[in-house]
Amino acid sequence: MSSFAHDTRVGTAAGGMAFALVAAVAFGLSGSLGKGLLEIGWTAGSATLARVAIAAALLAIPGAMALRGRWGTVRRALPTVLLYGLFAVAGAQLCFFFAVAQMDVGVALLVEYTAPVAVVLWLWLRRGQRPTSLTLGGAAVAAVGLLLLLGVLGGVSVSVGGIAWALGAMVGLAVYYLVSGDDSHGLPPVTLAAGGLLVAVVILAVAAGAGILPMGVGTGTVEFASFAAPWWVVVLVLGVVTGAVSYVSGIAAARRLGARLASFVGLTEVLAAALLAWLLLGEAPQPVQVVGGVLVLAGVVLVKLAEPRRAAQPLPLPQAS
Repeated sequence: MSSFAHDTRVGTAAGGMAFALVAAVAFGLSGSLGKGLLEIGWTAGSATLARVAIAAALLAIPGAMALRGRWGTVRRALPTVLLYGLFAVAGAQLCFFFAVAQMDVGVALLVEYTAPVAVVLWLWLRRGQRPTSLTLGGAAVAAVGLLLLLGVLGGVSVSVGGIAWALGAMVGLAVYYLVSGDDSHGLPPVTLAAGGLLVAVVILAVAAGAGILPMGVGTGTVEFASFAAPWWVVVLVLGVVTGAVSYVSGIAAARRLGARLASFVGLTEVLAAALLAWLLLGEAPQPVQVVGGVLVLAGVVLVKLAEPRRAAQPLPLPQAS
């Protein structure tokens, strides 16, 4: 691939922000649904594989139809699809799974969500897109917000191995934004998502078969704060909403906003996860987490203000008769 990290902006910023927020909420829902499944006997590996497999199956036909017979595009974009599936989907999830097995979830999330910094550095070093002082300020404000939101300022459990795996998850998340923001290969968002998810299914299935990814499922009713749902409904929502919808929306957002801005807007996933855990699991956020959420949003706004505006395209001149 010649330039999978360019900061492309297609369409309107408003549409991009809408897609980004949909993706953040959809991704954020996975935590609450996954926890419900864990409580009835599912393992994180089984829930992840089911989520990715359902999403891949759901997007296979729409992904093929979106190509409109341009199968040569798939051949040319195959390295991009493999990169997306290996790092952005399977790699990020496997690394995070191994990270939380060795240290606190909050610390693992904090390390993983330094991905926007990696995106900024990549675009600076590879593309010469030097961040402005407002971008750096927004990043700093968002970082403080994450510290408060994830509650990692007190005594936490940290291990070298856990940090290494969390950094692997961070790389996967950074690749997710960089590849999602690239449209030079010509693949529609739904096709890229379908191909990447299919690659991830194969990788996760191999990991499960090799015993690297512990598997286990349970049946019964999943109890939430104010309602209950059959296990298969929860699994279906996990695959459709937090899998198919989230990845397609995330790619569409990155192509409209650019990888840098999309990665910072993606930090709202942590805020969405906290709010959804409150609604679905009854886990009310602490006041310090509310402050953290506000700071994350403020940081995103600062980064958005730092983004250069696209120049208006001149209208075509009328042809002389």
